[in-house]
Order: sequence, then structure tokens, then C-alpha cells
Amino acid sequence: MSWMTAEDALARLGTKPQTLYANVSRGRIAARPDPGDPRKSLYREEDVDRLASRKQGRRPARAVAAETIAWGEPVLDTAISTILDDRLLYRGEDAVKLAETATLGAAAQLLWASDLRPDFANRAQARQPGIAAAYRAMAELAATEMPTSGRHRTVLIEDAARVVSYLGGALAAPGTDPMHERLARRWQRQDAADPIRRALVLLAEHELNASTFAARVTASTGAPLAAAVLSGLAALSGPLHGNASQSMRALVDQAQRQGSELAIAAHLRQGGALPCFGHRLYAEGDVRARGLMASFTVPPIFVELAATGERLTGEKPNIDFALAAMTAAFDLPEDAPLQIFALARSVGWIAHALEQVEAGALIRPRARYTGPGPEIS
Repeated sequence: MSWMTAEDALARLGTKPQTLYANVSRGRIAARPDPGDPRKSLYREEDVDRLASRKQGRRPARAVAAETIAWGEPVLDTAISTILDDRLLYRGEDAVKLAETATLGAAAQLLWASDLRPDFANRAQARQPGIAAAYRAMAELAATEMPTSGRHRTVLIEDAARVVSYLGGALAAPGTDPMHERLARRWQRQDAADPIRRALVLLAEHELNASTFAARVTASTGAPLAAAVLSGLAALSGPLHGNASQSMRALVDQAQRQGSELAIAAHLRQGGALPCFGHRLYAEGDVRARGLMASFTVPPIFVELAATGERLTGEKPNIDFALAAMTAAFDLPEDAPLQIFALARSVGWIAHALEQVEAGALIRPRARYTGPGPEIS
């Protein structure tokens, strides 16, 4: 990842400083403090190049299409959520403020545009609750649930609540109380209930991320809502998405042995990005991380890593860092971040599935072939 000075960025863009700053505030260009002079900023070169290429005139359609699937321009319309001026909005409401008091059920009611609060009650629990049980529950429901095509929205909302209820039965303790209390009870960490509640709301939706796109593609075929959630679960399990917080373990272990500065410096010398720091959609840092970490006492080693990481890279902790810190603070199971992520984001996947069903269109992009041509005899 390359960074450039304001002077170089302005020269490449051919714009005024005000335009550069506006692009930063809108999330089009990532910026970070200059390690050599904290009073100045550096700008991500690939973002500057992308905007500069647009100024050169109309680009080929294939170039535009290729860019859209890699943090580029929006590819479809949605009324569900967006990141605007470093704020995460759920149907226009600030998600961080919502998380101060709301439950996952309240977030679902908002994101699904439902008149009624969905009922996630479940009196059954998997024999061995966890992610594996969640996959089994969704696979079974996907195989037996009705397709979404042609069904009334009221019925689909009932299906949606049942899907989340089944997922909750695979991950949390049974009951009629809110999901965060059921998770805390299953893990025997009642003092973690409120931070878990906040995490569930903050993670419920995040625009068109990888797992949400997977869920939306599945929904576009008319498949059951449970099938869309199963697709989301599959994408979420990757180390670059829902399992990203696991990458903090090695860094934390090394920091405990050598100190945060040596640990981070050693990691940066290997040439990779610092795990769980930075987010391309937030110029001033992931607001979800700040919102979550404000709800509990962050362990000292994470406080040190956050400060040192920001000083050395200019990037701030993201939500995966916050989940790892919460897991350590309350001694939650190692895969608690993934379980919380899966349960929370199922609400967002369903919101997008419902929206896609209403759109009534199959998502079917074309590929640009780069293989060998046909043999000529």
C-alpha cells in the first residue's frame, strides 16, 4: 500500500486542496498522518489514481465494471444502510447512537422496515452450540423452507424472524429474552451482556460487504431466506471477513512478550498491513470500534497496541480489533467474535434479501475471459 503527499496528490488530480479534502471526508480517498510530520497527511495512492483516471474522460465499460467489485463505485441501489461522512447509517439513523440502547430485535425491525418487532424466541438449543451448529441449522432450514418468489412481504417477515430464531438456537441459550442476554448466559458471562448487545447492533448491517453480496445474489434467484443466510455464513467464515479478529492473537502474544512497539514493528517489516487496523470506508477510523470499546474496560495490552499501531501506521483500530479486545476483556470463547458477527449480520443479510426479492431481478454479471482461444485446425 503506497501513500503520497498532498502536493503530489494535488498534482496528479489537478484539483484544489478543498476538493482533495472533500474527497477524503466522503471516503473516496483514504488519508493518514505523516509519520515524519504529524501536522501533515498522506493520501492513499491507489485512491488518488482512481479519481485521476475518471477526470481523463469516459473510461471503457469493462474498466468501470472491474473497479466496482473492489471498493469502487456502488453497483446497486439500496435503502438499507450506507457509510456517509464517517457515519454508519441504518435507514438514515446513526448506528452508533442506536447501539447505545437498542437490541438486535430493534435493529431488525428498523432494517427490515417492519411494523412489528420480530420475535426471536427459541426454546430449543443445539446439542453442541456453535458455528458448526449454525451451518447445520441453516442448511436444514434452507432445504425445507419455501422459495421467496411470489410470496407476500408479511409472510417473508415471519420467515425472516424464524431464520434468526433458528440461528439463535444454534448459537445462544434458549429463551424468550433478547439475544445478547441469551449469548451471555450460554457463555456464563452476564457482565458481558451489554457490550454483546452493542456489538450485535453495530454488526447487524454494513452496506454491500462480501457476505451481504453473497446473500443478495442467492436471494436474487428466489431461494429461501435461510439459503441467503447460509450463503452469507459461508462468505463470513473467511479470515478477511468475519474471522479477521483471529489475526490479533499472534500480535497480542508477541506484544505481551516483547512490547507493543517491537511486535508491531516486526509485523510491519514483513510487508503486510497491520491486522485489525484501518477501514477503507472510514477516513477517521471505524466508528463501530469506538462505539463498542466505549462500553467496557479495554485490556491494557490492547490499549497499548491501539496507541502504538496508530502512531506507527496512522491507522486506527477497526471493529475486528474491538471484538478481539472484548473477547479478552470478558474471557469469552475464542470464536465468540465470529458467533456474534454471524448472529448479528444475519439480520442485515435478510434485509438485503428482502430488498432483492422486491427488486425482482437476478444478479448475473458477466466475466471477462482471459484464457486461451479456440484451437484452429
